[in-house]
Amino acid sequence: MVQHTPGQTIQTQVGIVGGGPAGLMLSHLLAREGIESVVLETRDPDTIRNTHRAGILEAASVWMLTETGVQGRVLTEGHEHRGTTLRYDGENHHIDFQDNVGQSVWLYPQNEVFWDLAQARERDGGVVFWSVADTAVHGIETDSPRITFTDAEGAGREIQAQIVVGADGSRSMCRQLIPEEVRTDNFIEYPFAWFGILCEAPPSWPELIYANSDAGFALISQRSDTVQRMYFQCDPETNAVDWTDEQIWARLQECMQGPDGFELKEGRIFDETVLKFRSYVCEPLIHHNLVLVGDAGHTVPPTGAKGLNLAFCDVRVLAPALVAWLRDGDESGLAGYSAKALERVWKAQNFSYWATNMMHTRQDENPFAQKRRRGELGSITDSERGRAYFSECYTGWQD
Repeated sequence: MVQHTPGQTIQTQVGIVGGGPAGLMLSHLLAREGIESVVLETRDPDTIRNTHRAGILEAASVWMLTETGVQGRVLTEGHEHRGTTLRYDGENHHIDFQDNVGQSVWLYPQNEVFWDLAQARERDGGVVFWSVADTAVHGIETDSPRITFTDAEGAGREIQAQIVVGADGSRSMCRQLIPEEVRTDNFIEYPFAWFGILCEAPPSWPELIYANSDAGFALISQRSDTVQRMYFQCDPETNAVDWTDEQIWARLQECMQGPDGFELKEGRIFDETVLKFRSYVCEPLIHHNLVLVGDAGHTVPPTGAKGLNLAFCDVRVLAPALVAWLRDGDESGLAGYSAKALERVWKAQNFSYWATNMMHTRQDENPFAQKRRRGELGSITDSERGRAYFSECYTGWQD
């Protein structure tokens, strides 16, 4: 059992910087194999739980929540989506995931995934320090790296571990510890963003709608029977406070206009945000006794719903590698972690980049570009193999 008496150095096997879903899932899986870990997180649990994030889970992510003893709420409170809809020319074109690849995805908000994992770590006696500050990692090139931090009560603390895992998000402090001469930062920024809302309204459609229109892109998603999440394409410099509710609904309805007469069900908007788009991959994901998982190592635009799923994929590769090293002395899995994880990361980057550019409208594009996109969309929806390719990418490649 990890000891953490104030004033004493905490000895553990794995120090995890970041208590979001990736860090907590890794801690959970390690504990099941008898490997000790300590998790540090700058935020408090209530703040994370009430920060609304995307919520499409691949089947493999659902399995990690339900079959490893975390929690089964995703099956009782989440919604299975057996397909999705691509909308263009003002008409809906359904992509049946089950028919194409025999897989589903689940609508289950990321903040609820976090809560299930936080509750599981508390239930199982996991050591998690919330609301920490001044976190710093030292000696990653030694056999005993250290993490120093200030706990929620203002006391200085120190952790000594055998390895440190950076799960500290897209602004990762841990990533910066990989020297520039070792680290390659692969990065692009997109010329558009999403204006997102949460509103009190019934669902407008049973599954997600990805819509391309003359007014730009729109995504119609859900959160529950009474709360919906919707986005429309905007300029990255857009300020959400400059838009009235009437203007927001007018733009969303404009994006959905078509000969089929489809209209969104409107309601009170209670949350607005502008989400900028960027893609990033750090290579490698491991340096001596520092390992990166999730957004600390890579980020994708939300179009392909890959962010959390990629983080869980990292953990699914890393956890058994750490167990083999720490318990059995086998370093082969850890040595191969970066290459194995990055293989899937780059597949996801390709899909997210492709789907983002296919569905969005650029300000400077000409009629040729618009008609070429129409042909691209048709090559997916009108072809059995096109639908299968989209479905496999969206639901996740099978390990």
